[in-house]
Amino acid sequence: MSFAIERIDHVVLNCRDVDAVADWYVRVLGMRLEVFSGDRLALRFGDQKLNLRPTGAPDWHTAAADAPGSVDLCFITAASPDDVAAGLRAAGVAITEGPVPKNGALGPMTSYYCRDPEGNLVEIASYPAP
Repeated sequence: MSFAIERIDHVVLNCRDVDAVADWYVRVLGMRLEVFSGDRLALRFGDQKLNLRPTGAPDWHTAAADAPGSVDLCFITAASPDDVAAGLRAAGVAITEGPVPKNGALGPMTSYYCRDPEGNLVEIASYPAP
């Protein structure tokens, strides 16, 4: 192998309503809104971002299926599972499952699940404190 992958840089979400999705991720998950390449929107968090692509956008490569609501995402937070649940409830977000034990890239974690405005499954997980 001549190279190895180090990390994910960004993920593109296909959206029917880019503004509603941007508002939800900023309001509920505390991401930062960014405008790039003229009028495209992204959501920044840590060293990563989500690019928001309007469904049917011309001249923007996408997956074979331009299908909003077809992504499962897992985000890690330093907040406790109790704080995650309280934050989601305070934002008026329905918790579809949790707290549940899961196994992430770094080992055992506790997760809550909800859905964004497009129906994407959003997992918010906490690893135990060291």
